[in-house]
Amino acid sequence: MKKDKLVIIPTYNEKENIQDIILEIMELMGEFELLVIDDGSPDGTAALVKELQKSFPNRLFLMERKGKQGLGTAYIEGFKYALNHGYEYIFEMDADFSHNPKDLIKLYEACADPDVDMVIGSRYITGVNVVNWPMGRVLMSFFASKYVQIVTGMPIKDATAGFKCYSRKVLASMNLEKIKFIGYAFQIEMKFTAWKLGFKILEIPIIFTDRTKGTSKMSTHIFREAVFGVLYMKFKSFFKRYKPNQTVSP
Repeated sequence: MKKDKLVIIPTYNEKENIQDIILEIMELMGEFELLVIDDGSPDGTAALVKELQKSFPNRLFLMERKGKQGLGTAYIEGFKYALNHGYEYIFEMDADFSHNPKDLIKLYEACADPDVDMVIGSRYITGVNVVNWPMGRVLMSFFASKYVQIVTGMPIKDATAGFKCYSRKVLASMNLEKIKFIGYAFQIEMKFTAWKLGFKILEIPIIFTDRTKGTSKMSTHIFREAVFGVLYMKFKSFFKRYKPNQTVSP
């Protein structure tokens, strides 16, 4: 059965935000469906999702995993779910309102263009559109994206962005089992793979607002993975043939 739009939100201890973000997505025009992937949040995030499932039984879904397994593995499981259930457009976004739910409509409209395969909600395509971040973090993020551009050659200004829309054929063409990074390097690896496969990637401007509730998941390990992972990924690409996966029909 073909479906249209699925938003995937990984969570870990997001009880302050999860119900509000769900309600905003459910109110959007276009009947977005939502899959929350919770990594055993001890704060009861999953229980709050289950409560709202009573109001949106056909649009709100929950996948519960044991323990904190990482952003990348959560999205990979979400992508497999989306492909198996026939969704045409698959979105990544955070639970903490750093990504404005209303911008999902902008991403969808851009990705629905037949000449576009994947859309990135970009903080840096029209300058620096970040609110409530300390200057040090803004500079670190901005120059990290510049670093990724230089190392990989990708013409993408916001290489670490986590607000994206994929058309089905992009994810169906990837061998998702070969995506190995689990932190913010995962975001880079997905873009790099899509780009190497020849898909048309579009960046559109968004305003990124730092969370006001809950705790950031950023860590030095995640940052280190991104810095050194890019070098490893680029090195591997010299010995790898990028060709569409044939195991999942688009």
